Amino acid sequence: MTKKRTENDVIGQVKVPAEAYFGSFTARAHENFQISGITAPDEFRVALGFIKKAAAQTNMELGEFEAKHANAIIKAADEFIVGKYNNHFTLDVFQAGAGTPFNMNANEIIANRANEILGVKKGKYSPITPNNHVNWGQSSNDVLPTAIRIAALIKQIELQSEIEKLSKSLSKKATKFKDILKVGRTHLQDAVPISLGQEFQAYSSAITRSNSYIKESFAHLLEVHIGGTALGTGITTHPKYRPLIVNNLKKLTGLKLKATKYPTELNHNMNAFSIASNSLKILANDLIRISSDFTLLASGPDGGLNEITLPDVEPGSSIMPGKVNPSIAECVTMVGYQVIGNDRTINLAVQNSQLELNVNTPVIMHNLLGSMEILTNACRMFRTKCIDHITANKKECANLLSRSLCLATGLSPYLGYTVTAELVKEALKKDLSLYEVVSNKRFMDDTDLNQILSAKKIISPANKDKPLIKKIQKNKNYQTYCKKIGI
Repeated sequence: MTKKRTENDVIGQVKVPAEAYFGSFTARAHENFQISGITAPDEFRVALGFIKKAAAQTNMELGEFEAKHANAIIKAADEFIVGKYNNHFTLDVFQAGAGTPFNMNANEIIANRANEILGVKKGKYSPITPNNHVNWGQSSNDVLPTAIRIAALIKQIELQSEIEKLSKSLSKKATKFKDILKVGRTHLQDAVPISLGQEFQAYSSAITRSNSYIKESFAHLLEVHIGGTALGTGITTHPKYRPLIVNNLKKLTGLKLKATKYPTELNHNMNAFSIASNSLKILANDLIRISSDFTLLASGPDGGLNEITLPDVEPGSSIMPGKVNPSIAECVTMVGYQVIGNDRTINLAVQNSQLELNVNTPVIMHNLLGSMEILTNACRMFRTKCIDHITANKKECANLLSRSLCLATGLSPYLGYTVTAELVKEALKKDLSLYEVVSNKRFMDDTDLNQILSAKKIISPANKDKPLIKKIQKNKNYQTYCKKIGI
């Protein structure tokens, strides 16, 4: 049986595992909030540790703490930051409002370890206490939002790195596929020609654009109200505490944090998290759309478009032998759905702020950092297990293009809209390609026809060949056809 120690709080006595670095507050939270089994991510724990370390440094510099006490807290916070007490920081992400259990869990661990450093047993809380020392100059109400900001900004580095790599991977494919002409589609119907490279370059550009939105949006998280304590008023803090702790946090984290001019506002206004989450949702939208396109372009192979081939990563069916599915694209799509759902949760949590405090910071943290985690992993997976290995089916692209009537738009400037429309009807009726129908009419020689339908003319802006237009208009076959159709 696990040995217990007895601790006292304002409610009464609490039994705590004897070897635990956490204390009575955490023990009660463990008992009360057994909801999901999901614990806080590492970045959040690290951010909390930075805040506790910065607070101790600040209080020592302001003469609030004795140096030996502050240094013990700082050493304990350093150990907390590197994860030495992870098995003591295991509270459920669904917990009491404002994340007070998270804050007190960190306070108790660091206080007990600091006392241990000073030669005192765990649970004695002397000379270091969780509230009057580790938490001095702080409140859960300014600690949690600041920790979420720092954690998200730390996590942003890896996410944006993976997004950049994803965009570059798509761009490399765009270069490789730049000369492959294919059918472009709108409303899932044949439209006009496009190159496969142009499609992939558009995907790359979209991802780059999403990355810029994330960078712009996350900049709002640099504004912090640490030192505002309970309501943002700074009650219990030294007059110089707030700017000094922000400066110490800047040094510890390497982030360009800045103290807000309006700490009372940031105590309840969590719109910065909605803005950041929305930028993640935009990336999710792009990933869903690109994954969907890949699934369509790779459909078949015999009964679909089959213009690209996605890499085989696993068997596609438990019953259909040889079937291979677009598994990576499907996974990316589901990640996108989850991020969109997380964004909705964050928006509701941000919206439901009352008077001087938004109590929903734990669920904001869970969903924001959770979205960042799965997006980072999804971007890496999408790149390394799918996009890097996509191949183009040149023959099928050419075959579909030759059978399509999407060349009509390229012919229209030379033959006229009405003539071209009639030729399209004839091609459909006779089950011929549009090229064959036009070539058979002898409105021009095949060299001129090939020039009109060259990639240079049909997939990018190009000046009309006015001499060729005049030449066609003088062609007897063309003139006869125009009379035949009544123009």
